[in-house]
Amino acid sequence: MLAQAPRTSLADTAANSIRTEISTGRWAVGSRIPIEPQLAQLLGVSRGTVREAVKTLVSRGLLEVRQGSGTYVRSGFDPSSSLQKMRRASLRDQFEVRRALEVEAARLAAVRHTAKDLRRLNTLLDKRGVPDASDNGAGFIERDLAFHLAIVDVSGNLALAETCRFITGYIKETIASTMGSSLPEPDEEAHRSIVEGIASRDPDIAAAAVRAFMAPMINALSLGTA
Repeated sequence: MLAQAPRTSLADTAANSIRTEISTGRWAVGSRIPIEPQLAQLLGVSRGTVREAVKTLVSRGLLEVRQGSGTYVRSGFDPSSSLQKMRRASLRDQFEVRRALEVEAARLAAVRHTAKDLRRLNTLLDKRGVPDASDNGAGFIERDLAFHLAIVDVSGNLALAETCRFITGYIKETIASTMGSSLPEPDEEAHRSIVEGIASRDPDIAAAAVRAFMAPMINALSLGTA
């Protein structure tokens, strides 16, 4: 019998119990989990609670419901646990991860870009503009994010693009941290130099442009001046 869920946060606790069975390998990827009445009995909760728990794990990509067949284990990896751990990372850590990802993205983009890609990057950079007080900077953050994600897309590496989108929330935090704080905000020239580095078709030049772009923020955080 599985560990029964306490009476607080029943659906979440039930989902955690199911996730434990998956992560330990007792319910392997590709296998069908017990049907709803059995799960309710194993967990000591109602069938409605089981449905909510399964719905949560489906949304996280761990389970898959196949109509007329049952519910199957789709993946043993739960991204939510990784996101929880990343929330404890410092702002410097987040900038360093951004630098690592964007340096490689720029290197690949320098080799693989097309003329259309460069036009798109320049268009997005033109749209980026400056922070707008009317929306508390939210619109600016989205525009800046769109530019940086476009560089990753131009790299042509799907895994790299998906990794960056997985940590979009943290990239937004790094962008927001340069607005109204002691951290230096990279100006348009710094952004434009990345596009020029990519346009050069020299991966080393493109990579150096990204490192130069990130250096002021990382240095300030390393020295504790921010």
